[in-house]
Amino acid sequence: MKDFKYYTPTEVIFGEKSEEKVARLVKKHGGTKVLVHYGGQSAIKSGLLDKVCGLLSDEGIEFFKLGGVVPNPRLSKVYEGIELCRKEGIDFILAVGGGSVIDSAKAIACGVPFEGDVWDFYLGKLHAKECLPVASVLTIPAAGSEMSESSVITNEDGGVKLGYSNDITRPKFAIMNPVRTFTLPPYQTAAGVTDMIMHTMERYFTHDDDMTLTTEVAEAVMRTLMDSVFAVLKNPEDYRHRAQIMWGGSIAHNGLTGCGVADDWATHQLEHELSGMFDVTHGAGLAAVWPSWARYVYKENVSRFVRFAVNVMGVPNDFTDPEGTALKGIEAMERFYHAIGMPINIHELIGRDITDDEIKEMARKCSRDYKSTQGCFKVLDHSDMEAIYRMAK
Repeated sequence: MKDFKYYTPTEVIFGEKSEEKVARLVKKHGGTKVLVHYGGQSAIKSGLLDKVCGLLSDEGIEFFKLGGVVPNPRLSKVYEGIELCRKEGIDFILAVGGGSVIDSAKAIACGVPFEGDVWDFYLGKLHAKECLPVASVLTIPAAGSEMSESSVITNEDGGVKLGYSNDITRPKFAIMNPVRTFTLPPYQTAAGVTDMIMHTMERYFTHDDDMTLTTEVAEAVMRTLMDSVFAVLKNPEDYRHRAQIMWGGSIAHNGLTGCGVADDWATHQLEHELSGMFDVTHGAGLAAVWPSWARYVYKENVSRFVRFAVNVMGVPNDFTDPEGTALKGIEAMERFYHAIGMPINIHELIGRDITDDEIKEMARKCSRDYKSTQGCFKVLDHSDMEAIYRMAK
């Protein structure tokens, strides 16, 4: 068991019509001139964007809108937001959307008071000491960014996708209304749940086996998400299960499922290169690479994979063959991915075979030009990364 700090300062307002409180919350947290940041047409067509802006107007809060955030949010949009915030003297950023919008908002928030290039934070050259306050009205549960300290941005110059973590970027509040998720397409719902489960698995697969409470919380989160995704794919307006998913996404990435353990994140790093190169949906990319990562590393701690197989995937425990049980757990996860419409390899993800040059390029980027390793469950160097990409092709 590792010593740990659990820090989750985000105020959560959860339930039907929770967005009605947005303007009062902005005022409570000091916002007087707000950037309303959003993605594409869904926030407009649903009426949510107009509702939020109307509520701000009713409270006399000045705001400016900046849309156009896309999945795998782009650095160019971040630069645009920084310029707008500086020009208009904006002091609060409100993200209306999912993880991509919130991540973009966090990057803008770090960049506004910083005189240099915000991308340097993502390159690991510098650490932000201040940022504008950020909050969210969540519409797409997946990334957990509404409570986390993390954001991921893609630099179009070279297709480089990098993450940055800093507690000062944790949102001041997160408004979550499960009704707003009723109209999500099935693929987006499934990819979102895949991301949530993977956030939990990145912490679950560890060599710290003695933090029982954290482990059992993680298992409960994964089982609940798996049950609920089938329910909402069958009935998209199932409020109870939409609520489990929405809250599950936050629990999966606010640090609770990693208390006292060393987390891994290799699968996320491997996937970042996939979505950086091919601009695929993040959750689908995780599903495509995780089974190969799992088969590559499971012998590092077979008992952990056995526990996952039995307690999460419902595989009978064969006490005479722990490796067999572990592998059956991985196979069961693959069946789950297929059952919700997710890929289990790169060919299924991008619709063609990946080339040898593409594999080498992703491994080079993932290893930061062969200088860095990834992961903790099994530390991966660039040759390991190449091997996993080849297994996943």
